[in-house]
Amino acid sequence: MLISGFSFARNADKLYYPLAQAVASALPLVDEFVVALGAGDPDDTTRSKLLALNSPKLRIIDTVWDLEAYPRGMENAHQTDIARSHCRGEWLLYLQADEVLHEDDLPVIRSRCEALRDRPDIEGLLFGYHHFWGSYDHELRSHGWYREEIRIIRNRPDIHSWQSAQSFRRIPGFDGMNYRQEAGTYKLRVARVAAHIYHYGWVRPPRLMQQKRQALDTIHHGAAAVAAAYAGQQDLFDYGDMRLIPAFKGTHPAVMRDWMARMDWQDQLRYGGGPPRTRPLAKHELPKYRLVSWLENHLFGGRTLWGFRNYILSPA
Repeated sequence: MLISGFSFARNADKLYYPLAQAVASALPLVDEFVVALGAGDPDDTTRSKLLALNSPKLRIIDTVWDLEAYPRGMENAHQTDIARSHCRGEWLLYLQADEVLHEDDLPVIRSRCEALRDRPDIEGLLFGYHHFWGSYDHELRSHGWYREEIRIIRNRPDIHSWQSAQSFRRIPGFDGMNYRQEAGTYKLRVARVAAHIYHYGWVRPPRLMQQKRQALDTIHHGAAAVAAAYAGQQDLFDYGDMRLIPAFKGTHPAVMRDWMARMDWQDQLRYGGGPPRTRPLAKHELPKYRLVSWLENHLFGGRTLWGFRNYILSPA
């Protein structure tokens, strides 16, 4: 059974994405790992960080991003599809540049792939999520932050990245352009795997967090709109009152130890003082989301209420 890993990135190291750690976390599981690496800024060192892994399993596909041809975040999906198209495995593991696997979960993932190998009706596997916020000691368990998502898919030509690359759909006869189309698309039938994705996209030095937000918003909304939206905002991202973010009580993937040791912005986090002062409220900070989150976490065992699910869950 061949398993491929795949991802995409541009300026990942410059924007504080732990891409090399993400790839390293998957290497013991996969037979190859494909990264679609977009042409970035001259001072970005993503390629050298990947090559330093010194793994024969790694393949880098050089790409050029085109935000005009793929606006509204669709370039993310396009780049994801490029990496996917170079994979040779039966099962394909997708990790974004800020998503890491825990070594304790790798045997469980492989066993699940083997058990479902001869179940063609199962098109993907659904992972749980740990979303970290501000520091490695705080985890968001909030409505509006997806608790599960598809991160393994079958290697089938009609399965494509969808919208801005958060998930996947089956799109027969796809034209390769409109990744946000809904007509003629089909949700994947998936089974759960008892494993988690460790998502570090919101743990960065506050200055780099602000730069990452602007870069991501540019992909979705264009440079002019982002320049206007960020006019007057401070250079440092305000994570808000960290007392409102639950503590994380588990362990982190071993590949993250050196990366986590670099944390030097503890004194820039606030433990008090109310909501963020220099940015609009995030979903988990809005009163209505806080209420729904309380209901989900305390009365419904963590089950998402009224949330969109881009999959059909099988009891397999």
